[in-house]
Amino acid sequence: MDGREFYSSLIRLHILHHAIREPIFGLGIIEELARHGYKLSTGTLYPMLHDLERKGYLSSMEERSGRQSRRLYRATELGKATLEDAKQKVQELFGELFED
Repeated sequence: MDGREFYSSLIRLHILHHAIREPIFGLGIIEELARHGYKLSTGTLYPMLHDLERKGYLSSMEERSGRQSRRLYRATELGKATLEDAKQKVQELFGELFED
């Protein structure tokens, strides 16, 4: 087992965290996640972004710069509330995982 099934939810939390702080875009968040040791392809990330948007955690808009365009994602109120709830659960889990 390589752990990917467990990392998927952690990646979603990272995405929400960054999308609350500022608008994110695909390549930018791939690079940010790589700094945390996650190696994602666009074929993995974009369906995840689309799923988070479809479920109401993110909203997106297209930003044009000359001939280029980029889709920017921001966390919605639901995304913000979900991350706050998840932070409490992660903190509790972290405590249990590292208590000795």
